[in-house]
Amino acid sequence: MERKEKNQQLFKLRELSQEGGGKERIEKQHDKGKLTARERINILVDRDSFVEIDAFVTHRSTAFGLEKQKIPGDGVVTGFAKIEGRPIYLFSQDFTVFGGALSETHAQKICKVMDLALKNGVPVIGLKDSGGARIQEGVDSLGGYAEVFYRNSMASGVVPQISAIMGPCAGGAVYSPALTDFIYMVKNSSYMFVTGPNVVKTVTHEEVTSEELGGAMTHSSKSGVAHFTMENDAVCLKSIRKLLSYLPQNCEEKAPSVKSIGPDKTKAEALDKLVPMQANKPYDIKDVILGIMDQDSFYEVHENYADNLVVGFARLDGRSVGIVANQPLSLAGVLDIDASLKGARFVRFCDAFNIPLIVFEDVPGFLPGTDQEWGGIIKHGAKLLYAFCEATVPKMTIITRKAYGGAYVVMNSKHIRADYNIAWPTAEIAVMGTKGAVEIIFRKEIENAENSEEKQKELEDSFNDEFAHPYKAAERGFIDDVVLPSETRERLIRAFELCQNKVDHVPKRKHDNLPL
Repeated sequence: MERKEKNQQLFKLRELSQEGGGKERIEKQHDKGKLTARERINILVDRDSFVEIDAFVTHRSTAFGLEKQKIPGDGVVTGFAKIEGRPIYLFSQDFTVFGGALSETHAQKICKVMDLALKNGVPVIGLKDSGGARIQEGVDSLGGYAEVFYRNSMASGVVPQISAIMGPCAGGAVYSPALTDFIYMVKNSSYMFVTGPNVVKTVTHEEVTSEELGGAMTHSSKSGVAHFTMENDAVCLKSIRKLLSYLPQNCEEKAPSVKSIGPDKTKAEALDKLVPMQANKPYDIKDVILGIMDQDSFYEVHENYADNLVVGFARLDGRSVGIVANQPLSLAGVLDIDASLKGARFVRFCDAFNIPLIVFEDVPGFLPGTDQEWGGIIKHGAKLLYAFCEATVPKMTIITRKAYGGAYVVMNSKHIRADYNIAWPTAEIAVMGTKGAVEIIFRKEIENAENSEEKQKELEDSFNDEFAHPYKAAERGFIDDVVLPSETRERLIRAFELCQNKVDHVPKRKHDNLPL
C-alpha cells in the first residue's frame, strides 16, 4: 500500500468516526432538541482545544450479528481539552451509535480518561446520553459499568467530577453520575431512574411518565439527585464552564482567584436595614449574600431542593468561597432532613477541594414532627454537624438573627472549630425563642397570674432584655465580635487574609464513619 493510500485509509476512518450513527440518526437527535456528542463538546470546551483519543476503538462482540455493525468510537467520544485555558478530561456519549449503550470497549474508553484525569490531577466531565448497558454483550457490559463506578469512587475528593445528563440514563447507568460531585440535567430531554415506567407499572401498578418518574424537575426538586436544571443542552454546557471557574484542578490546589469586584451597590446599602426587628418576619437571605459577596459572583447549587437552606459558590475579594445560609423565607429557615443532607454534601465538597466556607445563620432550630423524627432527622442532622466538624478549610460564620438550640451549634459555631464568628446587632443566640422559653421557665407563674397574657408579655420582655441579643455569647468568646451589617464584607476579607494558609488536622485513622 502506497503512502497516499495509507493516508486515505486514515481519512476514511476519521470520517466514519466523525459521522457517528449517520446523518439520519443525527437529524433525529436534533428533532428531539438535543445536540450530538461532538456538538456538545464544541460548546463545552475552548475553541480548537479538544484532542480526541480512542477514536478508532470498536466493540469486539460477535453475538446477534453485531460483528457486522462496527462504528469507530463505539458510541462515546473521549479525550482532553481546555476550559478557560485549564485542562480537563471528558467523555461524551453518542446516542446516534447503538443508542449510546455501554459496551465493554465503550466502558474501557471512559475508564481510560478517568485514569488519566486522576493521574494528572485534572477535572473529569461526563456528558451522559445512553440507553444503558448494551444488552447483547451481557455481563461484559455490566462489568464495564462496575469498572467505571470503581474509578468514580477512587477519584472522589481527588479531582472534581461533573456529570451532565443530556438524555436517558437508566438502570445501572445512574450510579456513575450519583458518585460524582455535581449533576446537571436538561428539562424535557433528560431523565434518570433505576427502573423505568413500564417496570414500575408492573410491580407497583403506578401509572407514571418518564418525566414524572425521573425528569429534570423531579430530581432537582423532589429527590435532590440533580444539583442543576437547565433549559437546553447549550445552556447546560455553558453553565458547567462557569462552575469550573470556582473549582481547583484537584485536592492539592487552591481555587483560582479573579479580579475583585465590589458587591451590588443597592444590595450593600440596604444591609443595615435588611433584617426586620420582628423575629417572626421573614427576609431573603440571598439579599445578604448579594450585598456582601463580589458582584454577580453567586452561583447557587441545588436551588430547587430544600430551599430552607441556600448553598452555592461565590467570590469574596476575588477568592472562591462556599456559601451555606439559612433561608428565613422558607420554613423560617429551620433545618430539616433534606436541608441537612444538602448542606452536608456541599460542605464536604468544599472541604475536599480547599474552598473556604462562609455561613450566614438565621436558624430557629430543627423541624419538629413525626415525619422528621421517623425519617431520621437525628442521623441526618448529624451529617451536617459532622461535615462542619471535620472541615479543615477556613470557616467563617455570620449570625444575622436567630441562632437557637442545637441548630446554633451545628451551623459552624465556634465550638466546632470555626475560625471567625461574628454577629449582627439583631442576633439572638439562645437555647430557644423567647415565647417558648418563657412558657417553660415561668409556666406556673403565668398560670397563677390574674392576667396571664399580660404576665407572659411582661416576662417575655424581661427575657428578651436578658437573652435575645448576641452579647452573652460575645462575653464568653463564642463569637469574636458584633459588627454592623455594612462592616461585614471588610471584616471577612481581613479574616480570610490571615486564614488563607491555615493548617488544621484531624486524628489519624483509616477513614471516618459518617452517620450514613
